[in-house]
Amino acid sequence: MTKIKTSENIAVAIVEDDVPAREILAGWIRGAAGFELAGEFDDAESAIARLPLKKPSVVLFDINLPGMNGIECVRKLKPRLPDTQFLMVTVYEDANHIFNALSAGASGYLLKQMRRQELLDAMKDVHAGGSPMSSQIARKVVQSFRRMENQGDGETLELSPREREVLELLARGYLYKEIAEMLKISVQTVNTYIRRIYEKLHVRSRAQAVAKYTHLPMGSTQ
Repeated sequence: MTKIKTSENIAVAIVEDDVPAREILAGWIRGAAGFELAGEFDDAESAIARLPLKKPSVVLFDINLPGMNGIECVRKLKPRLPDTQFLMVTVYEDANHIFNALSAGASGYLLKQMRRQELLDAMKDVHAGGSPMSSQIARKVVQSFRRMENQGDGETLELSPREREVLELLARGYLYKEIAEMLKISVQTVNTYIRRIYEKLHVRSRAQAVAKYTHLPMGSTQ
């Protein structure tokens, strides 16, 4: 049965140099209701040249690309595509890669051993404003968050207990509506807390706030 294409479909592009991996991802997207494949790229340079013209809703990014790596590519593309959500799909699960990717502008981080439904759910989540992460990655983020709370830091100590609570829920990938329900406050109040958090940490996005609050060493992204 042919998938029906509608204006409601989430347009997804793939930046992946491994041909078999790219073909699997492309096949999953083509065969899924509610999605359409907006383009496939095998290196960062072609993605930088063509993605701003396509303006996909979501881009799946490998990190280990020939030439410029995926993290640096996201860093260059995010200012040009502020409404596009970048989702890393990689084998790297070390802290440096995770937080470098988040700081560069990625909104989610998945490991390549994920299943098809996990990827589809993650793309819907990131499109809706979430920050999907593989369970192992989310655990590292939360552990780092706990370490930072114990260590303290000049900027993060300025956060109120409720602001810290909101930021931890952001780090776990919850949507604003879900945070409001969990804390029994309005979505507008959540937005107010998040705006204050951004101002205090001098950041402009959820991913940058989480990366800065965890305060892990930023190493090489190669």
